[in-house]
Amino acid sequence: MAARQPFSVQGKRAIVTGAGSGINYSFAALLLSRGCSVLFADLGLRPEAQKLVDEYAGKKEGRPRAVFQETDVRDWKQLERMFEVAGREFGGVDVVCPGAGVYDPHWTNFWHPPGTGKSKDDAEGGRYASIDINITHPIRSTQLAISEFLNPKTGDDKVSVQNPKRVVIISSVAGQVSNLNCPIYVAGKHAMNGFIRSLGPLDASLGIRVNGVAPGVVKTPLWTEHPEKMSFLDAAKDEWATPEEVAEAMLRCLEDPEMGGGTILEVGARQTRRVEQFNDPGPSGPGHTVSKVKEGYAEVHEWLGAEGWGCRRKA
Repeated sequence: MAARQPFSVQGKRAIVTGAGSGINYSFAALLLSRGCSVLFADLGLRPEAQKLVDEYAGKKEGRPRAVFQETDVRDWKQLERMFEVAGREFGGVDVVCPGAGVYDPHWTNFWHPPGTGKSKDDAEGGRYASIDINITHPIRSTQLAISEFLNPKTGDDKVSVQNPKRVVIISSVAGQVSNLNCPIYVAGKHAMNGFIRSLGPLDASLGIRVNGVAPGVVKTPLWTEHPEKMSFLDAAKDEWATPEEVAEAMLRCLEDPEMGGGTILEVGARQTRRVEQFNDPGPSGPGHTVSKVKEGYAEVHEWLGAEGWGCRRKA
């Protein structure tokens, strides 16, 4: 196998969706600290993210910049606009991370069907917001990234093995397991694993590396602001991984010459490993256990036992 071209984020330009909080905020912060400008694409910014954007907002020679672009990742026009803004502000894009995601909140959840009490999905709309966010958004963003890499609109050189570009996608250990509590989320992460692996050959042929990370239980608002998810954890048995650990693995996906296209790195508490496509042992150990998850199955059966489950609300 031919040697891979070295890649450093120093002096590069990135788009990170969901950078207003959690893992994606930590990744954006890490990129900025390594000299990479970042477009924060999110619905809004938490205070820590706003502070970071303010800190890096100014144009200074030799210093990366941060720009916020309000973005609803379900809207394809807004995804296209991210690339337009990055081109205008930074002169192009080298790294794309379609990281925004949701963890089956009640408002877009298999167990709360469209047209029923807790769902905000339109019963006539033909789509689930959770699938739009967790599957369609990273797929469409990757399409747009590849198109931009192949057809730069700002005078950049076209992507090649000598001029490599990067996409890093956030999957999950849910992409290797099953969970009755959140079947759409699990389906989405299985989909992302297959998508990442399928685009792996682009690294050697075109210089476009598409890799992913598969975090375990990470202490972010995706968990901490959802009591129904926190109930799955046993504080005496289960450990948190940190967003910073995941961000470091994402940086490895970009820079490490051993992390060829299609690589998925699993990240737990104080442990990171490559997930094999076949005969993988599966996640285990610190940061991967959710000891009370099956206790949540009882609540699912309560919902299914309610009269008229899945029937639409009457107007």
